[in-house]
Amino acid sequence: MKDLLFSVFPNENFVDLGLYQFGWERCAPSHSFGPAARTHFLFHYVISGTGTLYADDSSGVTQTYQIKSGQGFMIFPNQITTYIADKNLPWEYTWLEFDGLRVKEAVEISGFSLNAPVYHAHSRVLRETMMNEMLYIAEHGDLSPFHLIGHLYLFLDAMTNSVSSIKLKKAGRLRDFYVREALTFMEQNFHNDISVEDIADNCGLNRSYFGKIFKESTGRTPQEFLLNYRMTKATELLKLTKLAVGDISNAVGYDNPLHFSRAFKNIFGISPREWRNQNRMQVP
Repeated sequence: MKDLLFSVFPNENFVDLGLYQFGWERCAPSHSFGPAARTHFLFHYVISGTGTLYADDSSGVTQTYQIKSGQGFMIFPNQITTYIADKNLPWEYTWLEFDGLRVKEAVEISGFSLNAPVYHAHSRVLRETMMNEMLYIAEHGDLSPFHLIGHLYLFLDAMTNSVSSIKLKKAGRLRDFYVREALTFMEQNFHNDISVEDIADNCGLNRSYFGKIFKESTGRTPQEFLLNYRMTKATELLKLTKLAVGDISNAVGYDNPLHFSRAFKNIFGISPREWRNQNRMQVP
């Protein structure tokens, strides 16, 4: 095995549970990463060695955690962290960056929070199962997105069960029904000029209450989710078609191409045209 495996997941169209990047590394002494903030959940499991995590808590105060083999740590979206391998016994770890509709609830049930980011398993068997799923994903980044997402579900199952005796709540909650109705409405109407009021009305809910339950379930406001969904669809069209940027703007619900380009750049850091040049596929 090399000292580093790293892959970026090729597909972001998984709503319940999505994968973004993943890998494995045998770190050099004192190797560090950060300070930095992620846009999704990022979980590291330490296979061997030790190191230090510096992470902001819920009050924005930086806390220090010593983490060794058999433990791990969860980094939350927008949390500022730095982590450093020990200079004498540097860690070897594997990691997954993931997000989705079911993730926030699973992370909370597992006991993770901004004030408690360290992974402590009560079951060695389940801990090793979780590690093996992470390594499988890290070592098979060339397999299909559906295959990798299947193993991501197995990882999440092993992680939650290894740290908590509480079972995940059933998916049949009324709240889930409303959120899924909202997601379906957005998926079918993202190309139209829809508002949060339109989505709430489709679900038969008050706008304020709808916004509250949507964010509690997904970790994002309806506006944020709709924006990201539109931009994901835009990247598909930029990559897979020869449509002009103005036509793509209309296709994802923007009458004004300048507004679309500005929103796209806020998400991806570059213009739609630049993104297409960097990610273009050969279109017949």
